[in-house]
Amino acid sequence: MQAFLLVLFAYLLGSVPTGYILGSLAGVDVRKAGSGNVGATNVARVVGKRHGIFTLVADIAKGFVPVVIALNLGLTSTATALVGVAAFLGHLYPVFLRFRGGKGVATALGVLLGVAPWATLLLAVVFALAAFASRTVSLSAMIAAAVAPVALWVFSYPPVLIGMSVFLAFLIIWRHRANIKRLLAGTEPKFAASSR
Repeated sequence: MQAFLLVLFAYLLGSVPTGYILGSLAGVDVRKAGSGNVGATNVARVVGKRHGIFTLVADIAKGFVPVVIALNLGLTSTATALVGVAAFLGHLYPVFLRFRGGKGVATALGVLLGVAPWATLLLAVVFALAAFASRTVSLSAMIAAAVAPVALWVFSYPPVLIGMSVFLAFLIIWRHRANIKRLLAGTEPKFAASSR
């Protein structure tokens, strides 16, 4: 029962549409501006960097907080993985936005930071290197997501957590389908090195 309630809490917390709320407070419906995504990158582009940073931190927390609670309660790795997946799916398919949410990168980062901090540190380095080389947030995020299962395996985390990271990576890449098309067409937006 404890695990079930925490999974439910994680989903509802993940469903809180941080970017949409901050955009609305600033008078912008982020779903109708820029890429139409409610994540931090689009919020930063259409509302402002400060709102983008707030969105990023809050979306990371949506994944981090539930799994840390699960760990502190002594739940099994399987139960903790389910809690992390619930938070992640809440962000992707939020009940408060008719199940139309973001791409899950920041929330997945929060989940992994909670359950696998050392592997996540490695993934942060991978993301930074990819971003430096490509100047493209979406490509860097997909590369880091794809490397995540390998990073968890290198640090000998339980198989169920590695499996969770495979699931997160698959959905992150799937949610970036439009970005992949733009990358192949050479039209994906890049960020200026001097402005990030």
